[in-house]
Amino acid sequence: MGRNEIGAEGLKTAIGLPSAVMLVVGGIVGVGVFVNPAIVARSVHSPALVLGAWACGGVIALLGAFVYAELAARIPHTGGDYAYLREAYGPLPAFLNGWTLLLVVQTGGMAAVTIAFAKYLDVLIGGGVPQSLIVVLSLALLAGVNVLGVSAGNRVQGVLGAIKIGMIVALVLAGVLLVAPAHEAHLPAGQGGAVAGLKAFGAALIPVLFSYGGWQTANFVAGEMKDPRRDLARALVIGVLIVIACYLTVTWACLRALGIGGLARTLTPTADILGLAIGPAGARVAAALVAISALGYLSQSMLTAPRVYFAMARDGLFFRSVGEVSGQSRAPALAILLQAIWAGVLALSGSYEKILSYTVSMNFLFFGLSASAVFVLRARERRLGAAPPGFRAPGHPWTTGAFVLACVLVIGSTFWSYPVESLVGYGILAIGIPPYLYWRRADRRLASGASQS
Repeated sequence: MGRNEIGAEGLKTAIGLPSAVMLVVGGIVGVGVFVNPAIVARSVHSPALVLGAWACGGVIALLGAFVYAELAARIPHTGGDYAYLREAYGPLPAFLNGWTLLLVVQTGGMAAVTIAFAKYLDVLIGGGVPQSLIVVLSLALLAGVNVLGVSAGNRVQGVLGAIKIGMIVALVLAGVLLVAPAHEAHLPAGQGGAVAGLKAFGAALIPVLFSYGGWQTANFVAGEMKDPRRDLARALVIGVLIVIACYLTVTWACLRALGIGGLARTLTPTADILGLAIGPAGARVAAALVAISALGYLSQSMLTAPRVYFAMARDGLFFRSVGEVSGQSRAPALAILLQAIWAGVLALSGSYEKILSYTVSMNFLFFGLSASAVFVLRARERRLGAAPPGFRAPGHPWTTGAFVLACVLVIGSTFWSYPVESLVGYGILAIGIPPYLYWRRADRRLASGASQS
């Protein structure tokens, strides 16, 4: 397919492999990597367990990348999980995925990151600008860029992603080359034996997996890739490997510079490392690092997730106007604006803080369902004698089954550690059933009227 052609869904195809890799990286790396190593260190009590939690999360993310790479090769359509669930299980689970994405998962994460961006930008500029104004302007600017078209949004995302990776490398080098290693080797072991230790490790995995989440968002824009069957599969694996390397080296640098005790006690590990490396200016450099990373995440979110609401609307399961593309830019402008407005509402209301505690369990419910779709689609392929896709998950069914099992364990661990928040999350999921039934009936009536006319 030629450059910037119009695909079957009316969207412009302008994303190649390098840009797809940056979308994967940008969808994963937000601000969590600069804060969550400290949270993990407070849950477990040795450097080996801290690094083990991040390595374990990386393995789960890589297994997920294998699964989503095969799904992308099988179903190279706009919408990612929404398209896979619709194909394997029908419209209801697909709709509920998009419903939670818009209502809490994507927009709640964006709201939190927008607030973080506003706070760190305030540090950089020396204060004086209301946080609410920064929130509104940043979301409006990114929405405006993406309304101009996928090429404009993709360029901005690529630049921010490259800067983000460069700054992470600089942080690691500063922590290793400019800071003497800390001498504290471990914290006192917790009480309670193996069961308590297992629960602590499970609790440590929750912020880790939250930090690794997002590899699947690049699949949302498959309909705008030049060769999604080939490039998206490669981008998922390459991008996740890059992120694993970044996360492990950042965590190792934090442990080396601060020690396990210092890391567990701090709320700002990045600023602490840079403060030790370059002195008082370290806080401002750390603020710049987090602000750039936050902006890159927001840019990626604004580019990718609206394609899910666009796909829902095209199927008659959402407001039909959200499924329209602008004539000039060929972008789903209304879907982009809808997400930006709702993320802004959550950010300004402060409700995103509670929302974030609901999302991990729901995220992994849909990850597990999407992964199980590989079994359904392979069985259908054998039954119909269809040709296999270009990419097949290595080690299937063991790797795919391991990822599904990991999703089940994460859901169980989340219920174990945060039962009330998990139940509220699934309550939000259930609230989506009445709107689904309404749009489903409305679409059937519309289809019936069209066939009779």
